[in-house]
Amino acid sequence: MDTLATPPPVLSVRDLTTSFRSGDQWKSVVRNLSFSVAPRETVAIVGESGSGKSVTSLSIMRLLPKYVSRIEGQVFLGDREITAYGEEEMRKVRGNEIAMIFQEPMTSLNPIFPIGRQIAEAITCHRSISGADARAEVLRLLDKVRIPNAKGRFDDYPHQFSGGMRQRVMIAMALASKPKLLIADEPTTALDVTIQGQILNLIKTLQEEEDMAVLFITHDMGVVAEVSDRTIVMLRGDAVDAGTTRELFAGGRHPYTRALLSAVPRLGSMAGRERPMRFPVIDIKSGETSREASDGGVPEASVRPVLEVRNLTTRFAIRSGILGRKTGAVHAVEDVSFDLRPGETLSLVGESGCGKSTTGRSIIRLVEPLSGRISLDGQDVMGLGRAKLREMRRNIQMVFQDPFASLDPRMSVGAAVMEPYIAHRLGSGPQARDKAVDLLERVGLKADIMKRYPHEFSGGQRQRIAIARSLMLDPKVIVADEAVSALDVSIKAQVCNLLLDLQQSLNLAYLFISHDMAVVERVSHRVAVMYLGEIVEIGSRRAVFESPQHPYTRKLMAAVPLPDPSRRRAKLDLSGGEIKSPIRPVGYMPSKRRFREVSAGHFVHEPA
Repeated sequence: MDTLATPPPVLSVRDLTTSFRSGDQWKSVVRNLSFSVAPRETVAIVGESGSGKSVTSLSIMRLLPKYVSRIEGQVFLGDREITAYGEEEMRKVRGNEIAMIFQEPMTSLNPIFPIGRQIAEAITCHRSISGADARAEVLRLLDKVRIPNAKGRFDDYPHQFSGGMRQRVMIAMALASKPKLLIADEPTTALDVTIQGQILNLIKTLQEEEDMAVLFITHDMGVVAEVSDRTIVMLRGDAVDAGTTRELFAGGRHPYTRALLSAVPRLGSMAGRERPMRFPVIDIKSGETSREASDGGVPEASVRPVLEVRNLTTRFAIRSGILGRKTGAVHAVEDVSFDLRPGETLSLVGESGCGKSTTGRSIIRLVEPLSGRISLDGQDVMGLGRAKLREMRRNIQMVFQDPFASLDPRMSVGAAVMEPYIAHRLGSGPQARDKAVDLLERVGLKADIMKRYPHEFSGGQRQRIAIARSLMLDPKVIVADEAVSALDVSIKAQVCNLLLDLQQSLNLAYLFISHDMAVVERVSHRVAVMYLGEIVEIGSRRAVFESPQHPYTRKLMAAVPLPDPSRRRAKLDLSGGEIKSPIRPVGYMPSKRRFREVSAGHFVHEPA
C-alpha cells in the first residue's frame, strides 16, 4: 500500500453556480464551475472583464449580499464543507484560513483609519497578541512588501499612498495570518513591473514556507505564465478551457483561449518600428485576430508643443508634533521638464510612488506645484485663477488610476458621462445623451447601461466608463493615469486601438502614465522613465526600448513577466535592495541634475 499518498486539496469547488436576482428571475453569472487547489499550488482564473472571475472568489468567501444572490454547489476547505457554515463560523475562516486581496485597494481600506492600525486589526482579530507585538509584526510585514520608511508611514492614511502602495498594504494585510489559501483578485494590477515581480516572488516564498495554496485571478497572461501551475479560462460565466498552464499556452482547445493568447502584447515586438501600432482585434466567437497594418502617425518635430513643462517641482510637507511643525517634505516631483506635441504620446513609466501620477495631477493643478512653468496651448497654467483654470481644463482631461474613486456612487453612469458636457454648456441634454451613447459604444459598452450605477460594474467596465467621460469635452490633451491597467487583454487591445484612432482623427496628445511596459512600447512615440520624482531617461520609444542607457531603465525591462511558461523563472531577482525614500529634511536642496545626449533626442541622467 502506498503510504506517500497525495495530500488532499486545500480548496475543492464542485458545481458552483452563482445567480443574482433580476426582477422576479434569477440570472446565473457563474455556472457549474468545478476545480481544486492543492497545497503549494497556484491555480489561475483568467477571462474577460465581467466573465465571472471575481464573482467566483466572492462566492467562495461568501461575501455576496444574501438577498440578491444565490450560491449553489459545494465548497470544501480541506475536508470541511464551508458552504454549510453560518456567518459566525465564516468570520473565523475569513482572513485567517482564507485571505483575499481585492482588486481595488482604495475601496477595501477604511479611509478614516491609519494603515498600520488596519493591518494590526487583521492580526489581533485572529491572534492573542499585545499591542506592541502587533505593531512590530505590522512593521515587519510592511518591510516585507517593501513599503519605504515603514516606521514613518505606520500612521499614514490610505489617501496618502499611491495606488501601487495601497495594493502593497492590502497584500501585507492578507498575509498577516499566514493563511492556508490566498485568493488574489488582480493583486498586481496597480503595481509596476519591478514591484509586481517582487510580490509574485513573495507569494512563491510563502507557498514554500507555509504550504499555502493560491487562487490567482488576473487578466495578465504574462503573470499567468509566470506563477500558475494550472489555468482555468472563463467566458460569460462558463469555464471553457482548463489544464496545465504549459498546455494552454502551447495551444488552447477553445478559440477564446487562442484569441486571448494572440492578443497579449509582448515586449520587443516593436523592434525596428518608429510608429505606434494597433493591437490585434479579437473575434471571441471565431477565436481569430485581425492584424491591421495601420500604424499611428508621427508628429512633426517642427510643430509647436501643445504642452510644455519646465522645471516642475511638487513637494508635500510632513508635519509632526502637537503644533504640527514642518519636519520634512516628500519630494514627489523634482525638476521635471518635457514637451508634448499634438498627435503625440509621451509615456511616463517608473515604480509605484515615483511621481508619475503626481506629475499628471500637477499639470492640471489638481495638486499645486511648488515651482516650475506649465504652458498648455500657449496659455500659462500656473498663473490662472479659478474661473480660467476651469475653462482651461476643457482642453486637458484626465483618466484617473482608480475608476471607482473617480465616479460618484450616487450618480448613474449616463449622468456621470454627460456631466462635463452639460457643466460646460456645450449643448442640450439630448445632444449630451447622444454623444455619451456614442462614446460608450466606442469603448465597448452598450447604451442600455446608462441608468445603472458604478457599483454594478466590474473594475474593467468602470475604467471604460471613465475613458468615455474624459472624451466628452473633445480635449486636446488627455492625461491617462493607468487608463488600461484594469482591463483584460482583449478590452485593453480595443481601448488602446480606440485611443490610437482618436489620436489620428482628432490630433490628440496623450501623457500616458503606465507600468505596463509592453503596452507602453506599443502605443508610445516617446518615453520618459521616472525614479524618485525625477526623469532619469527620456527619448524616442525606439531609442529607450532598444538601447536603454540608465540602469533603472534596464531593471524595468528585465522585470517584465514573459507570456511563455517554457521560459518561466523559478524566482525573480530581489537584489535591488530597499526602495529609497523621497522624504527629505527641512531645508534640503537637491543638486542640479545633468543629462547626457546619447543620440538625437535621447537623454540620460548622469550621477552628480
